[in-house]
Amino acid sequence: MAGRGSRLRPHTLTIPKPLIPVAGKPIVQRLVEDIASVCGEKVDEIAFIIGDFGAEVEKNLIKIAEDLGAKGTIYHQEEALGTAHAILCAKESLKGNVVVGFADTLFKADFTIDKDADGIIWVSQIDDPSAFGVVQLDENNIITDFVEKPQTFVSDLAIIGIYYFKSGENLAEELQYLIDNDIKEKGEYQLTNALETMKQKGVKFTTGKVDEWLDCGNYKATVYSNQRVLENEFNEGKDNVSPKATLEDCIIIDPCFIGENAEVRNSIIGPHVSIGKNSVINDSMIKNTIIQNETNINGGLIADSMIGNFVKYKGNWSELSIGDYTEVK
Repeated sequence: MAGRGSRLRPHTLTIPKPLIPVAGKPIVQRLVEDIASVCGEKVDEIAFIIGDFGAEVEKNLIKIAEDLGAKGTIYHQEEALGTAHAILCAKESLKGNVVVGFADTLFKADFTIDKDADGIIWVSQIDDPSAFGVVQLDENNIITDFVEKPQTFVSDLAIIGIYYFKSGENLAEELQYLIDNDIKEKGEYQLTNALETMKQKGVKFTTGKVDEWLDCGNYKATVYSNQRVLENEFNEGKDNVSPKATLEDCIIIDPCFIGENAEVRNSIIGPHVSIGKNSVINDSMIKNTIIQNETNINGGLIADSMIGNFVKYKGNWSELSIGDYTEVK
């Protein structure tokens, strides 16, 4: 999760993209919880590969790991040299059974990892695979080819950025080989090069197919992901309105998330709205929107939007992407 998150600016100017909340919970926390749920047994360690995000962020990440009963470890990627280089930054943690995940994606799946498999690559069937890396399979569901952004159709199974390796040591060895021999694609060390080498050496990769794949790459995609997570949790019977929230003379149209000590008055909220803790909403109509913490909105007619922390907004009907510590009148 060491990337700059430039496609999600201005929201990533103050916090890293994987800590942006979706339905009231940071993206990276949802991701590690989802991965833990398909592991089938206790996770021993969660390693986060980050940039210079500061001590407070690191503390929050360690807590995410500890809340799952795992050891939390922080590694730093000082320079953006590609996915293979980023993963190798956590070389000391690449031991035994390892799952690697890129922390701007969420998924919904109903399977348990087969630990006897050499490797598993999570994929999703999509309509237009031309913007993604895809895999081709043989009759035994073994991956035969990795194809990056195919311009003609070869497969509709897109790699979503989550991988299982039976041997973390083997993965580390192949990543180190790329670095030592300066093997790059488009100026960076790429994980797919290591996967191809491992496949050629006899490692058999199968696929883990997900029921739903949610991208959080830009603000519109993140707002949509918030919508889908809220729907899924509502269908599971989860109540996402905090008992510590204050609701007066308002209508809440499910599904919504309303955080601790949030105050909503004389407003219509929903569907698909997330309101962070300590935020105050007055005289507003809001739908399909993420509002983060400590934000104050008065007279807002807002839809399909993403609003940061410590924002003060007073206005009319809008589609907004407002970063932290902003005041709009």
